[in-house]
Amino acid sequence: MSKAFVKDDAADPDDADAAETTPALPAGSKNYITPEGFARLQAEKKRLLELERPEVVKTVAWAASLGDRSENADYIYGKRRLREIDRRVRFLIKRLEAAEIVQSSGRDTDQVFFGARVRVKGASSERTIRIVGIDEVDPARGCVSWISPIARALIKAREGDVVRLRAPAGEEQLEILEVDYP
Repeated sequence: MSKAFVKDDAADPDDADAAETTPALPAGSKNYITPEGFARLQAEKKRLLELERPEVVKTVAWAASLGDRSENADYIYGKRRLREIDRRVRFLIKRLEAAEIVQSSGRDTDQVFFGARVRVKGASSERTIRIVGIDEVDPARGCVSWISPIARALIKAREGDVVRLRAPAGEEQLEILEVDYP
């Protein structure tokens, strides 16, 4: 049998980034997410399916109509982009189906739970973080996952408490200055 008709199980260069960059959930835990994060994922899925994918399909169809596809860059890169879009859409569908939306806004408590925005003071600086789902992590905006070391240290603590953060970089004492739920 010709090698052309056998599927090669070796890593396909197009699938090199097949694994999503979002970390997997711990075994047996739920995919908690804020309402804003859920809406953002839904909007991304809608944009991919209704805007980007149809445009790429048009480009690929046009490129395929030109004939020789083996050296047609529009066709080759268009097909690759379609695979990327389809992979991301499948990922988003799975995450949205497994998501458990946590309504945290309007809580009247000084205790830290999922969705809290917490202002903490460490040995060297003061910072504000928000505890969110793993699909919403954005360190630049101060959004950390509920399974991160800092979130685990803060959960169930109260305003005024001092908690010990055990991180890969070492131990640090954090004082909780303020807790609110946006």
